[in-house]
Amino acid sequence: MNIKNIKQLASLLDESGLSAIEVKEGDSTIRLERNIINNTVINNPQNYAPTAPLMALDDGHFANGVKTSDDISVTGMGREFKSPIIGVFYSSPTPDSKPFVKKGSKIKKGDTICIIEAMKVLNEISSDCDGEILEVLCENGQVVEYGLPLFRIG
Repeated sequence: MNIKNIKQLASLLDESGLSAIEVKEGDSTIRLERNIINNTVINNPQNYAPTAPLMALDDGHFANGVKTSDDISVTGMGREFKSPIIGVFYSSPTPDSKPFVKKGSKIKKGDTICIIEAMKVLNEISSDCDGEILEVLCENGQVVEYGLPLFRIG
């Protein structure tokens, strides 16, 4: 495999947001991987326009089609609001601004509670209920998986 092909693979890895790529060519194998947590960077979040908020609809689904019952579970200490998508959790619209919510914040249905960046798109995540933030379960800049609890709401 020549250096030009390796550079193309590295470029594909960066552009696609993949964490790893492996190619076999004859007897040769090359694997490129990166640590997503350390390499996920937004150069300037103010330059990106957030998408429409992911709000729960009356039929029990988020606007992106994810069913709300999959995203919320009830515990003895409030409800867990879970991530509807995979991406990077941001508690505020910019690094220098105050968080959307913090422990003790009162929220209303439709309030933006965080941003999750996925594929260089900032997705505003909205509350599907009224309540109070009992606990913020993620750290700013943390990579979150689908279904990972983000907040405990009471």
